[in-house]
Amino acid sequence: MLALITGQPQLLNDRLIVITGGLGYGVFVGPRLMAQIAHATSVTLYLHTYVREDRLELYGFNSASELQLFEQVLGVSGVGPKMAVALVDAGASQLVSAVQQADLGFFTSVPRVGKKLGQKIIIELKSKLGGLVDLNLGPVSQKQADVLAALTSLGFADNIGQTVLREIDVESLPLDQAVKAALKLVNKLA
Repeated sequence: MLALITGQPQLLNDRLIVITGGLGYGVFVGPRLMAQIAHATSVTLYLHTYVREDRLELYGFNSASELQLFEQVLGVSGVGPKMAVALVDAGASQLVSAVQQADLGFFTSVPRVGKKLGQKIIIELKSKLGGLVDLNLGPVSQKQADVLAALTSLGFADNIGQTVLREIDVESLPLDQAVKAALKLVNKLA
């Protein structure tokens, strides 16, 4: 079983090939991760080896916590590896938050995930997320962490902050404007 790979990434159509030790390994990753590593000279990915009688596939993730979340989602009946990658790629912290808050909107925004499957994922993962939240699947960037810290210091609950972070593009704004935009959105939600 392959668990970790480091090498030179190469894009071939919609697929990532990681070249290491003279071999090229085809690794499935989500579109967001693919965009992040498109121009990198080296990449390290945590791997899930998916084996069935008719196929052997590798699925790659930036962190061990994303891999663990993927494996939790994959354990839900009716969810295959490509759908689980799409859910984790939509945002690990957002996925955890969506399960905790029973936010069906998050799940239905992912292609091929309908209302019934979203409900099933929420029901099956709700009891398992206690350990996952402890893995610090919080904001992805420092700027998102700063905006979330500003909101919580003003007395807003962490889950509201996570919801707001999903709605605004924090990275494209200066920090002060991102906080203002988050506050405006919080006021609209209240």
